[in-house]
Amino acid sequence: MKNLLLVGAGHAHATLLAALAKAPLFGARITLVSPGATQFYSGMLPGVIAGHYRPEEARMDIARLAERAYAEFVQGAVEALDPATRTVRLQDGRELRYDIASVNAGSRTDTAIPGSTEYAIGVKPFEAFLQKLSAAKPRDVAVAGGGAAGAELAMAIRHGGASVSLYSDRTAFPHGLARRLAGALRRGGVDFRQGMAVDAVEPGPVVLAGASRQAFDLVILATAAVPLEWLRRSSLASDERGFILVDAALRSSSHPEVFAAGDCATLRDAPHPKSGVYSVRHGTVLLANLRKLLNGEALHAYRPQKRALLLLSTGARSAIAARGAWTAEGRWVWRWKDWIDRRWIRRLAN
Repeated sequence: MKNLLLVGAGHAHATLLAALAKAPLFGARITLVSPGATQFYSGMLPGVIAGHYRPEEARMDIARLAERAYAEFVQGAVEALDPATRTVRLQDGRELRYDIASVNAGSRTDTAIPGSTEYAIGVKPFEAFLQKLSAAKPRDVAVAGGGAAGAELAMAIRHGGASVSLYSDRTAFPHGLARRLAGALRRGGVDFRQGMAVDAVEPGPVVLAGASRQAFDLVILATAAVPLEWLRRSSLASDERGFILVDAALRSSSHPEVFAAGDCATLRDAPHPKSGVYSVRHGTVLLANLRKLLNGEALHAYRPQKRALLLLSTGARSAIAARGAWTAEGRWVWRWKDWIDRRWIRRLAN
């Protein structure tokens, strides 16, 4: 009997566990370790902030999901992963040993902006972020980072009544989507400061961006994803940014007994955006390969889809859809997104 350790409960592991609840994985003793017994689903977080969902509607019951999948749930934060001894050490000193490990622990918010650690709050972890946002009750907010997360967050907070300035040094989207998103931000009343990078955050908090210097009630970091520190310190092969480098079977390039999926991994031969849409597909391939590994069979190769669907909420009950060069916007897109998100939560609960 192999010890299979699942580290983190991101989209890939959630997909895997939901499938295991219906068709168990034989030949392995499964343990899931995650910081919390529940966690927020990222796709519904802007809707919670905008007031469209109650917090409990957007929470995933990780402990219950593990139980249904015949896995032992261990609540704890990881301090270190040592592939040489095949152990994971938690911050409270406990050690978990594995024969096979799968890492789907996500990423953290980049705090490279000077002063951001002291005078700004990051969007991750979501639970802590929502608590800080609720406690602050800000009237004038700055959001640093103009990607999907930053744009959705800015529009959700603005919908709640606060004044919001969104700083974005460059666009991460194709021209058609970037233009549609800029229009949605401005119609929603967000002060979209396109082409302005946040250079520093000072006490106040005060945002410095080029020659501009402005005080806010709250500064929020929705900057690029960077690797978790304990993953950066591990001896697993990584890409130039520190994310786990995996092959087509989602196995570590240096330690084949370790799989990795979602934001914490980079596919060596087919890198693709770090998005929940891809992570769900990771989970399906991951489960298939774990079954094959335990049966001594050849593993499947994961091939990322060329065009993934992107759905962005725009504060009110409206949203933007994009796939390749095609884009659309309206209340019907929000209803589509709402249906997908609620179906995902139901899938994990039943």
